[in-house]
Amino acid sequence: MKLTLIGAGAWGSALSIAFADSHAVTLWSRETDVAEEIEATRENRRFLPGYRLPDSIAVSTDFAAAVAQAELLIIATPIAGLRPTLERLKALSCRTPLLWVCKGFEAETGKLPHQVVAEVLGDDAVCGALSGPSFAEEVAAAQPTAVALAANDPCFARETARALHSNRLRIYANDDLVGVEVGGAVKNVLAIATGVCDGLGLGLNSRAALITRGLAEIARLGVALGGQRETFMGLAGMGDLILTCTGDLSRNRRVGLGLARGQTLAEVLVALGHVAEGVYTARETDRLARELDIDMPISAAVAAVLDGRLTAAAAVDQLMARDPKEELA
Repeated sequence: MKLTLIGAGAWGSALSIAFADSHAVTLWSRETDVAEEIEATRENRRFLPGYRLPDSIAVSTDFAAAVAQAELLIIATPIAGLRPTLERLKALSCRTPLLWVCKGFEAETGKLPHQVVAEVLGDDAVCGALSGPSFAEEVAAAQPTAVALAANDPCFARETARALHSNRLRIYANDDLVGVEVGGAVKNVLAIATGVCDGLGLGLNSRAALITRGLAEIARLGVALGGQRETFMGLAGMGDLILTCTGDLSRNRRVGLGLARGQTLAEVLVALGHVAEGVYTARETDRLARELDIDMPISAAVAAVLDGRLTAAAAVDQLMARDPKEELA
């Protein structure tokens, strides 16, 4: 299959490496200097240092040409880059099937990625999300990884999952696009909370409670938005949540660790040097929860800390002081 990865960040580069053995891969970069460096060194030193991109991967800065030759597009931009990318595809009258790996709610609109796709390309666009417990670095290193490929069209999900599946990247087809997207979005918010918990030295009991109650929040929101509850017990829910909350490669967890150390959000993000989607998703998650009257106290606390309305320590005290509710723990 001819694949074009749109976006030469860590994820675009990692997936191009993962698919290069079985597919004809083109990696499109909007940064000319990044593309030139990859061509010269076969390494993306800015976004994925230390991992060699096979010679078979074509690197391009010509968007129209990169898109024209593809049988499948994979959008590997941050969520903020999704709509602009789709607008460029629309301008080219491109109807090539596409996947996206960005996670979160679009800032200001609060839309999930599939809603943005439908708004720009139409409800008949053949598309889906690739999501699950996966760090780009480990995918690039060919560490065994399992993810979900969700689409509204079960046939497209099954066929594409089968085509992309490899002995190091196991891909499970899923028809719950909303559930997979909500799991991938809100787990980043909970990873910030867990980073705060760990940074304050609150112990493993606290971490376990936070992750468990965080999963309950994700499921409440996901079901309210039309997702299936069982999805949140799988790779795109519990699996992705555990990885992002506990893995040292998690950017969102590192945001929480920095905030717990007393750094400002601006300082944390400068030191991080990458996009941490949970920072933007926290505000949209909190706003959505309020609009839908869904109880999501951990997500609300993260939003308050990020906005400077609460210190990390005060947020913990506030959460622990809440009245117990008569619900399943």
